[in-house]
Amino acid sequence: MKELMVILFSAILTQNFVLSKFMGICPFLGVSKKMNSAVGMSAAVTFVMVAASAITWPIYTYLLAPFSLEYLSKVVFILIIALFVQLVEILIKKYAKSLYNALGVYLPLITTNCAVLGVTILNVEDQLTFLQAVINALGGGLGFALALVIFAGVRERVDAADVPKAFKGIPSTLVAASIVSMSFLGFNGIVEAIFQ
Repeated sequence: MKELMVILFSAILTQNFVLSKFMGICPFLGVSKKMNSAVGMSAAVTFVMVAASAITWPIYTYLLAPFSLEYLSKVVFILIIALFVQLVEILIKKYAKSLYNALGVYLPLITTNCAVLGVTILNVEDQLTFLQAVINALGGGLGFALALVIFAGVRERVDAADVPKAFKGIPSTLVAASIVSMSFLGFNGIVEAIFQ
């Protein structure tokens, strides 16, 4: 149980896909303008990460690896991710039209979100068990959500602030993103210390 908690909290805080591995930056910067769209994107990405990991792990372990087809893993993983993204897109379009409109082009781009693909590949490369892979994906999704929601709050405040003209828009966004990223460095070592 302790090992699973370390995997979960490490994925959320110290091994955050956005802030420490720099994966998933496109939706991180693109959808963080408003808090409600950030929350919606976070939920969608978390669902896709967990569902894709739950499907890709057994496919890799019981189908690709035994038949020496590991070279097909990235193609298979992307197809599975695309399937879940389409499912999420259909559901959001049907039940949350305003969120669907707010997310715009970033919703189908979850398919090419390297954080989602990254978690499936890292689960296999790190030789995690099925439960560990699902917990790692859940932690990755929650870490993505935490980073996106925190950054959306920071970005709303920065956009409302009186900043110099040269820093308006993208420059202030990138400075704010780097500060949020540096704030997560404070969690290094804490997760391991808590669960030892």
